[in-house]
Amino acid sequence: MTATSILGKPTSRIDGRAKVTGAAKYAAEHNVPELAHGFVVTSAIAKGRIAQIDMADALAVDGVIAVFTHSNRPKMAASHEKYSDDVAPAGKPFRPLYDDRICFSFQPIALVVAEEPEIARFAASLLHIDYEQEPHETDFEKQRDHAFVFKGDGENHSHKRGKADKAFADAPVKVAAEYRMEVEHHNPMEMFGATAVWEGDGRITVHDKTQGPVNCRDYLANVFGMKADELRVLNPYVGGAFGSGLRPQYELPLAVLAARALKRSVRVTLTRQQMFGLGYRAGNIQSLKLGAERDGRLTSFAHEFIGMTSQFEAFQRTCVAWSSQLYKCANTDLVQKLVRLDQNSPCDMRAPGGCEGVYAIECAMDELSYAANIDPLELRLVNYSDRDQMEDKPYSSKELRECYRQAAERFGWSKRNPRPRSMKDGHELVGWGMASGIWEAMQLEASARAVLGANGSLEIASATADIGPGTYTMMAQLGAELMGVPLDNVTVKLGDSDLPQAPVEGGSFTTASVGSAIAAACRAVQKDLLRVAQKAAGSPLKGAKFADVEFADGRIRRKDGGAEVSFADAMRAGKLDRIEKEASAAPNDKSKFAHYTHSAIFAEVKIDEELGVIRVTRVVNAVAAGRILNPKIAGSQILGAIVGGIGMALHEETLTDHRFGRFMVHNLADYHVPVNADVHGIEVIFVDEQDDEINPLGVKGVGEIGIVGTAAAIANAIYHATGKRVRDLPITIDKVMRA
Repeated sequence: MTATSILGKPTSRIDGRAKVTGAAKYAAEHNVPELAHGFVVTSAIAKGRIAQIDMADALAVDGVIAVFTHSNRPKMAASHEKYSDDVAPAGKPFRPLYDDRICFSFQPIALVVAEEPEIARFAASLLHIDYEQEPHETDFEKQRDHAFVFKGDGENHSHKRGKADKAFADAPVKVAAEYRMEVEHHNPMEMFGATAVWEGDGRITVHDKTQGPVNCRDYLANVFGMKADELRVLNPYVGGAFGSGLRPQYELPLAVLAARALKRSVRVTLTRQQMFGLGYRAGNIQSLKLGAERDGRLTSFAHEFIGMTSQFEAFQRTCVAWSSQLYKCANTDLVQKLVRLDQNSPCDMRAPGGCEGVYAIECAMDELSYAANIDPLELRLVNYSDRDQMEDKPYSSKELRECYRQAAERFGWSKRNPRPRSMKDGHELVGWGMASGIWEAMQLEASARAVLGANGSLEIASATADIGPGTYTMMAQLGAELMGVPLDNVTVKLGDSDLPQAPVEGGSFTTASVGSAIAAACRAVQKDLLRVAQKAAGSPLKGAKFADVEFADGRIRRKDGGAEVSFADAMRAGKLDRIEKEASAAPNDKSKFAHYTHSAIFAEVKIDEELGVIRVTRVVNAVAAGRILNPKIAGSQILGAIVGGIGMALHEETLTDHRFGRFMVHNLADYHVPVNADVHGIEVIFVDEQDDEINPLGVKGVGEIGIVGTAAAIANAIYHATGKRVRDLPITIDKVMRA
């Protein structure tokens, strides 16, 4: 530790100035000589085949270079497996421009390449496309009876303990309810784009909007039969993603396809409308049955989740297990099912599985609290679990009780009148609701490089991405702290597939994964530095073991307060101008503990009784996430996630016109997200939590935990305000008025 530690202090983003001044360049902002522009043409039907594409009029436009379709595209991999990637679900991944089959509306079917983007877009409108249309099915509700349990992904999504049906029948207090969510789309600020730079020797450098440059490079190598060292994917700046960029999107292979065919640089950028043809948070139906004793103790917990997926992949994430991590119950029946539709595959969206599953679980718990006439917070404490009942493991740390206490105290929960419709502020009904939050505290294998210069400079590098959570700053802070140099001495390199390998950025595991690798790399540099320091004539560190010294303020010093040697003197003695080390870190797969983050969310809503207008006026969220390296940036993550939770609860939905199998909503005018007027008081509390087992840094991720449970807390507050239980998200004015 340095004499003046920077970890745990609110530090501003080191990349902030580049972003606010426009110096940061995004995927579609890299201009290169002789750059051509591609515009994607997408399918107007949901299912069938392309009978013919007449390209004559488009090719006749001055400035058009080429039109690529399934009929004339360059060679691509034939095997579906070649199109897979690190986060692909089970099944056969979609292959853009591969053949004449149409699997979903908005499917890319042609790429028009021209000298200017406006020319490409105009020429694309001149393509004449004939289809042979087939009957499609996009109505989730109608296909509900065809739901099936999918076990082909190797995950155990379902779970049974005891005799849930009998326990429910015998329970004196019962709740049975069904909850629904509509499809949601990510809508990050930056649209997907790829600039494929033709290097002249067959190599291609791609600037892509992605959460995983290594994942994309390997995907491209497989699709085009190229060597990994013939490709380089860069994404140093990403304008938001929320999970939409975990998998390679189709602009990436299309840009590379065109660049290889034309032997020149090509950029492909999607429109906002085309963004709605990508992955999405799947709509779902959840049925829950809870039985309890009169004191609120759970005796039965049944949860059936039905989600949607495509015809060609089976996308699902853990949705029903969370109750067994939060609450003690001997009798459970948890099952997940899927319905296949003629749509593109869903994909991960912030806190996938947890966000959806915990919404229904926490609303059902709220309903149980009213049925048992027990305070909602007290009900959760009565059923508090110290073990993960799915894995039968204790938690490495779980400060959820303290989260409940601190958040309830800050919110003023003790002043709540428990009777619905009992609290008012002028003409508005006031409602208070709460919920629990939980998310996995994961770590994946990752690598990092540390380079110490003789002048005290430190470079930290890893191929990870920064989609907005502050990864640049995290890497710099860790490097400065662990190496013992000022923060201003540290430079960070990331977002480059040529750097030490790292997984996609997602799942709230980047800090634990890459951070642990940084710690290992810095430790390796320190060991070399100590060795050269000890070789100097008359070195005061002779005989000192690594455990006997600390690295702080640019010096190696004995912990007992004895002698010290500056980094510069040590490197001068070793005749070195730099020490460079690369290291990897992996999770402890044999851990006897379960690893999770937890939170307690309390929300206040005010509702105009005549108009039904809902305002979320206050949210307090207390989070236990291990060691918080930077409360400013971590707090920003929770704030943003809470805003996403408000959107989930009140605004966001993508509706489908089943006559055409097409999303009706495909722009930001119709897809509603929270704006400044929708966001009022939000307070974030980080609860102290020490976890020496989870990883060397004791950290857990915070990217997802802020959204988990937020929609449930708001829905529960709406019931408390109105006495009306709306179980379908989003909770809009019309639903409240007619409930």
